[in-house]
Amino acid sequence: MMKKIYTSMLAAAMLLCSGCTTGLLGGLGAGTGNESGNGTLGDILGSVLGVLGSQNTIDGLLGLVIGSVKVQESELYGVWYYTEPAVAFTSENLLAKAGGAVAAENCKEKLLPVYNSVGISAQNTQFQFTQDHQFAGKFRGIPLSGSYTYEPESGTLKLKTMLFTTNAYITRTAHGLGLTFESKNLLKILQAAAALSGNSTLQTVGDLSKQYDGVRLGFDIARAN
Repeated sequence: MMKKIYTSMLAAAMLLCSGCTTGLLGGLGAGTGNESGNGTLGDILGSVLGVLGSQNTIDGLLGLVIGSVKVQESELYGVWYYTEPAVAFTSENLLAKAGGAVAAENCKEKLLPVYNSVGISAQNTQFQFTQDHQFAGKFRGIPLSGSYTYEPESGTLKLKTMLFTTNAYITRTAHGLGLTFESKNLLKILQAAAALSGNSTLQTVGDLSKQYDGVRLGFDIARAN
């Protein structure tokens, strides 16, 4: 199914190139000593595939699917801070049906003003995981602490405090990790923050869960120095 995503991206790139083939061929062929049409077209295709098929791009797409890129427990250890909204999908099939990376970015764009409205920032939202399965931190300045268990194969992180127990999901991102939740659980977290901020307009979270099947929403986190 992930191959379908790559194929769609390649087709889009080819369509973009189709309107400017002459210019591209002329520019690439000039001064290279390779004037054959096949050779130059091969250069173009190679360039496009080199971008779309790069390891960073592949990892980025797979990182949107929970459990596709394994994150070991030892990688959790340390202090992390919030950077931006996070989105993940429960399967490659659902990612493809939703529209791939474009859908993920769309979700993030819709979540960002919601997070901003309740005051979530890197300064007041942080997490710490230790080797003895304890976690601590703060969410919008509210202290959190408890224990955790983690299953690398499924990317499932179970957080347990005196007040609640919830499952979260760990994915790998370009700059750290994604910490996501089922939309109903994230909504509860945001409602608590909204009550403190006086902002109760959180319909976006519910809308996204209905619009994208199998989506998980949460926070991209980066390791503190």
